[in-house]
Amino acid sequence: MSEIEIRNLTKRFEVKGMTVTALDNISLDIEKGDIFGIIGMSGAGKSTLVRSINFLEKPTDGQVFVGGVDLATLSEKELRKKRSEIGMIFQNFNLLEQKTALGNICFPLEIAGMKRSDAKKKARELLATVNLAEKEKSYPSQLSGGQKQRVAIARALATDPKILLCDEATSALDPQTTESILSLLRKINEDLGITIVIITHQMSVVTQVCKKVAIIDNGVLVEQGLVEKVFESPKTDAAKELIFEKKARYSPVERLHSERKIRIVFNENSSYEPVIANLILKFQAPVNILKADTRNVGGKARGEMILGLPESETIQDDMIKSLKETGLTVTEVEEDV
Repeated sequence: MSEIEIRNLTKRFEVKGMTVTALDNISLDIEKGDIFGIIGMSGAGKSTLVRSINFLEKPTDGQVFVGGVDLATLSEKELRKKRSEIGMIFQNFNLLEQKTALGNICFPLEIAGMKRSDAKKKARELLATVNLAEKEKSYPSQLSGGQKQRVAIARALATDPKILLCDEATSALDPQTTESILSLLRKINEDLGITIVIITHQMSVVTQVCKKVAIIDNGVLVEQGLVEKVFESPKTDAAKELIFEKKARYSPVERLHSERKIRIVFNENSSYEPVIANLILKFQAPVNILKADTRNVGGKARGEMILGLPESETIQDDMIKSLKETGLTVTEVEEDV
């Protein structure tokens, strides 16, 4: 059953007398209880899309259904009530600096009319949920980035939402803290059954925690499906650029060149086979390993390599055929890596 249905959504803005199309005819279904990733480069339209889900941005055309309800049919009062079912966390945390961790979580509860004593009790329960019970009296300036995001998550959960929207929620965090926040989101999803939508430009975030993914490029939905399938065999240039991460900050070299390059993804059965050694022995020709990596994809370690093949086109084709026959996923790589 779909928790969120987006139908032919288009969003245009007027900027200095010009019409800019931020989203162009987007259609998506996000199932109840799913962890769904929406990924794209900066300026692709991701944040506009996530703000359309709770109608902070109203579509120019198309429809957004949440829990089967067309948001465009709701009055302002009904829409505010519906938004209480949709929690949201942001890259910059958006905490109130003059309030403690406890006060930040109490704030939406008190606005909703809950008694102060009841709000404090629930806020303490939520701080325990995000493993910050001992920080209830701390102000945001006294918290680390990861702790601030945990408070923001607790605050977003205060209204018992059915949906949690995460807009670049880990972009300001270091890798280790990012991993802890993603583990927390996964636990919240499993324990509370909340549908989570993660907006990000980091494929590593999507592969680590999401079940399904949609890829946005220049306002257009170019690819979607199970994370594992998209990771194994990306179809579009946008997906390949995000997965290959050829501009990764920690790459030891800027670019590696080769005449013809392929990407292979190791499945569980091939992970323990000496694939490259067997390939070299079989064809008596060298193969360059241009990149090798292991990623967490849906909770499973998946290996990938980008190989530079020998100059002979016949040997290149035979090698690709041989790799596919062993059950490996093989795709061509056009760009330098």
